[in-house]
Amino acid sequence: MSQTVNYGMVGGDVHAFIGEVHRRAIRFDERSRLVAGCFSASSEKKNRESGEKLGLDPKRVYATYQEMAEAEGKREDGIKFVSIVTPNVTHYDIAKTFLNNGIHVMCEKPLCFTVEQAEDLKRLSEEKGLLFGVNYSYTGYVLAKVMREMVQEGKIGKVINVNAEYPQEWLLDDLHPVEGQELKLSVWRKDPKVAGISNCVGDIGTHIENFVHYITGLSIKRLMAVTNHFGQPLDLNANIIVEYDNGANGAYWCSQVAAGTLNGLAVRIYGDEGSLEWQQEHPDFFKYTPRGEAPRLMTRGNGYYKEKAAAYSQLPTGHPEGLHVAFANLYKNFITAVLMREKGENADEIDFPRVTDGLNGVKFVHAVVKSAKNDSNWVTL
Repeated sequence: MSQTVNYGMVGGDVHAFIGEVHRRAIRFDERSRLVAGCFSASSEKKNRESGEKLGLDPKRVYATYQEMAEAEGKREDGIKFVSIVTPNVTHYDIAKTFLNNGIHVMCEKPLCFTVEQAEDLKRLSEEKGLLFGVNYSYTGYVLAKVMREMVQEGKIGKVINVNAEYPQEWLLDDLHPVEGQELKLSVWRKDPKVAGISNCVGDIGTHIENFVHYITGLSIKRLMAVTNHFGQPLDLNANIIVEYDNGANGAYWCSQVAAGTLNGLAVRIYGDEGSLEWQQEHPDFFKYTPRGEAPRLMTRGNGYYKEKAAAYSQLPTGHPEGLHVAFANLYKNFITAVLMREKGENADEIDFPRVTDGLNGVKFVHAVVKSAKNDSNWVTL
């Protein structure tokens, strides 16, 4: 059985930011190899140029994802999984096509437009016996995995409250449009036909929902929300109160018009025996405060960790790891799961965000939008 996984990519031409982040992360793992792609269905030039720069056989640079899925599904040396890095509107059709051709899927979030689509992808992947990962990249950080294990070990006791935020400023100028000047938001994320029913909550709010669930294991029972559009078709800011299945509450805030912030995902988890606090912009550190003791600044890569998750560190302490490593850890586990499936082994315990997480994210977005449209009434998930 081969220990190398051939993979393909849909979207992510060489001029696109997120596609290159995915490819760099996958290259961390020597067991993977990019052999096929449909990098741009709208530009034959970009598609061909991307294939050339990435060193692919021109015959395996496809004009459409449908052609790619069908051809690769029939090849003896075909791809084992596809990485989907296209705009939201295309996720469902692309993922479904590759699943129907027997190919494992790793998809960008949000998973798709509707809950029904997400449930269909979950059903199909299970019927086909195929792996389906969703790129909630921040769960790949080493200390995210360490904190998760600490919660499981009871080191902060029962979770009683959560406070989390994800502010950015990158769309602030869109609140001050200048005649004749194109807005930053005048890309696909502004268009409901391409982005779906939400911009801010769908783009970054879903990271909060998934990250908190990953660390705590708690699921949202119901929520109430306020969203702000500021004259734009989709939301730019949202405040959300949630109630978890254990009875605790949480407060989430996400914004793309918060002056002075960049990628400020921050999560504070309070238990009856202590608390944890972590910031994405400083991912190698978190604060741990046991009840009745002084706060402790925990640093990635140190020998005092007893949690198994500490083994995900790829560099010694003091050498900063970053987003590429978080992506890489996610793909490392996904590739491991693919290889296990190829051997007929059970990969259910391998740690990566799955289609169920994507389904939960879609439900979360729809609940927020529904609550905001109904005077911030409680919406049950």
